[in-house]
Amino acid sequence: MSDKTSNTLLDQPKNRNTASGKKKTGATAETMAGKQRDISISEFFAKNRHLLGFDNPKKALLTTIKEAVDNALDACEEAHILPEIYISIKQITENKYQVVIRDNGPGIVKRQVPNIFARLLYGSKFHSLKMSRGQQGIGISAAGMYGLITTGEPVEVVSRTSSKHHGYYCKLKIDTAKNRPVIVEEGQEEDFPHSTGTAVKIILEGRYNKGRQSVDEYIVQTAMANPHAIITYDSPDGEHYEYQRQSSEMPFIPIEIKPHPYGVEVGMLYQMAQDSKTKKLPEFLNKEFSRVSVNLAKKITKDAGLSLSLKPSKASLPEIDQLHKVVNETKIMAPSTSCIGPIGEERLEEGIRRVVEADFYATCTRKPSVYRGNPFLVEAALAYGFQNGSDKDSSDEDTKQLMQLKRIANRVPLLYQQSAGAIHKAVLDINWRNYALSQSKGALPAGPLILMVHVASVWVPFTSESKEAIAHYPEIIKEIKLAVQECGRKLGVYLRRQKKIKQELAKRSYIKTYLPHIGDALKDILELSDPETEDVVAKLADTLERSRKF
Repeated sequence: MSDKTSNTLLDQPKNRNTASGKKKTGATAETMAGKQRDISISEFFAKNRHLLGFDNPKKALLTTIKEAVDNALDACEEAHILPEIYISIKQITENKYQVVIRDNGPGIVKRQVPNIFARLLYGSKFHSLKMSRGQQGIGISAAGMYGLITTGEPVEVVSRTSSKHHGYYCKLKIDTAKNRPVIVEEGQEEDFPHSTGTAVKIILEGRYNKGRQSVDEYIVQTAMANPHAIITYDSPDGEHYEYQRQSSEMPFIPIEIKPHPYGVEVGMLYQMAQDSKTKKLPEFLNKEFSRVSVNLAKKITKDAGLSLSLKPSKASLPEIDQLHKVVNETKIMAPSTSCIGPIGEERLEEGIRRVVEADFYATCTRKPSVYRGNPFLVEAALAYGFQNGSDKDSSDEDTKQLMQLKRIANRVPLLYQQSAGAIHKAVLDINWRNYALSQSKGALPAGPLILMVHVASVWVPFTSESKEAIAHYPEIIKEIKLAVQECGRKLGVYLRRQKKIKQELAKRSYIKTYLPHIGDALKDILELSDPETEDVVAKLADTLERSRKF
């Protein structure tokens, strides 16, 4: 910078006069420092509740149901209990609704109830590397906070942990300035219908509508993805729905694993080393990460040019940086897939049959794969030829409706931001004409078709805290395409066979239509008797029928 420029900057006037001639005093470092303070996570999300899915009354009602049901299913499965979920929504006023969700899970111990339901970022799943519906410890407490903000009503919770004791009842509010629960009232609940379980009641501002992106659709898709659960639902319009259990077998229960070296950035690796209690670097690599044996840990340390006796907490950042580079250059076995559980092809078909009556079904479960060191797998289920309020045999049916895409992540339906996610992109990129379906450019294929795609992972890479769309990782998109294409090939075989059968039946109808006339002509030309004519026509019909193949 030149001296002239420097002097110009330094010679700015200290005070500027306003139009009225009065001096305007600016803020000083001291006055600005006096305004600085911590921001509570609850306070932040209270002002930015749209980030969590509470940006409008309709979506807020759905998000509340979703978070509570997810927690209920997770709790039941972790305790190896076949879930029985009850959902009730009652309209109190035009914009005020009462939501009740009850389960038969293991319950929650008394001291943890306030924190779980009235404290954001409090939970057991964030640091656990295994498949689960919840991840962040925000959902149900955010729903309670939304109810408190919009109606002023506290959350009511009942938890029963043993058949020998009554349930614990409490009313809770969240102190958003401190992100701490406030117990308004507590006592015992004698009428809890299960020997163990949890029930939560939230009164909130909402709006109930049927159709797409509704609570009803969420519950239907949840029933599809969880055939082992009984789901009972009382809707605000007085309708009662029951989805009976289709399978009495518990789903695969994931097992927690350690992080894989490929999924750890250098800064995180450095922090883990600083916090480690191990005495030597190879021991640190072996104990803190999956798929790193003692011998492999020693090899990585040597290849990084580091001492085998180096204490991890004493390692410098450049040393850890070098270690990180060698780790990513070393061939390490993919992480264990015991941490994720597929629904399974048989269960997928049971789930989709549970809510859709169709002519053809196809399913596919891919082998587990890895993105950023995180295991994941993809499943797909397809139903074709379902009734949709119109004649499914109509010749122009393909022009009337597009494929219905149902997106599931860790058994949880995703109803919003469809076009923003990896599932929609992968399905859109497939050439569905290869499978005998019509498809316009840039659109989903046309036809009476439902496609359900399930992505299961220890950490689903959602694009936002509201957990509505999966990020566009190339590895995930590739696996989605392969799973859907497998279902597509099965559908293509079925549709081409059906088309051939339809053509053959049409040709047979022509034979039946014109053979009597051919018989009459032969009778006149060859001067045949009636018995001879019938015999010739019968032989001709038999020959033509046998020549037509399905």
